Amino acid sequence: MRLEWLEDILAVAETGSFGEAAQRRHLTQSAFSRRIQNIEDQVGAELFDRSRKPVHLHDHVAEQRDQIAHLVRLLRQLQADLRRSGRMAETKLVLSSQHSLTTSLTPAIIREIGTHRRDIFIRLRSANLTDCFSQLLSRQAAILIVYRLPGHQHPILETYIESMTLGFDRFIPVIAPDAAAASNFGGADAALPYVAYPSDVFFGNVFDRQILPKLADAGKILPRAETALTLASLEMAQMGIGVAWVPESLAKPSIADGRLADLSDRLPECNLEVSAVRLLGEPTPVEAAVWDGIASYKIDARSDMSSGSV
Repeated sequence: MRLEWLEDILAVAETGSFGEAAQRRHLTQSAFSRRIQNIEDQVGAELFDRSRKPVHLHDHVAEQRDQIAHLVRLLRQLQADLRRSGRMAETKLVLSSQHSLTTSLTPAIIREIGTHRRDIFIRLRSANLTDCFSQLLSRQAAILIVYRLPGHQHPILETYIESMTLGFDRFIPVIAPDAAAASNFGGADAALPYVAYPSDVFFGNVFDRQILPKLADAGKILPRAETALTLASLEMAQMGIGVAWVPESLAKPSIADGRLADLSDRLPECNLEVSAVRLLGEPTPVEAAVWDGIASYKIDARSDMSSGSV
């Protein structure tokens, strides 16, 4: 059953006249009558009671009128969605970002791109570092926004990718202010409760390499919980469960409004590099435009993030 057939049936049902329905459908009455006859031939049943004036749907068809109207609405919406999707496909780009960046820096980058290219539609996918690069290799994502330790390599060989440094963030220790005031974090005799990351995730690797070796002078360290999600780690720090090491860009709003205390003056912290990554090769026009937009946006979590500049 074609959409135009359903619309023809409704036009007759609503007007009660083949002539008025023909005008509504922008056809001559003879052409419209032939089309109605063709519809009935295809269906294999007479749809209208022509012996009555105005014309009525036969009872068995009238029972389906609401369903016919519902199908028309659905098909019209489907047509509109398909047209919009077709137009969007030419200016659509999938960008993948680490979870912590997705909730802090990446939306600001997308906003900046949108100020220059309002026609570009960006689908943002959030994943851990390994999955971000898997999406890039399988071409499920065109560009990545990810962290790496300064001076270290990305998980993919540099011969296959192009990357650029957008700026820097910091991996800092935080906890609820009341818990910070009640404890002597960093003291020789103090116990240090902390929220750990699994060693096989990016921040677990950063903690093991850059933070843990520097905690030798912090007294006894006591892991109180473990999570792979930085947002969960941040929440546990706000609840006073333990010190959590998180990106400064993620913690900055909570530090500013007093929900978290920054302990980087007493406990070790390290720098993080924020990078954009894409596969080498000839980019599509939309990929080239987004890459250029990203290149003009510089990040520094230690400065005013709303400005989009170092």
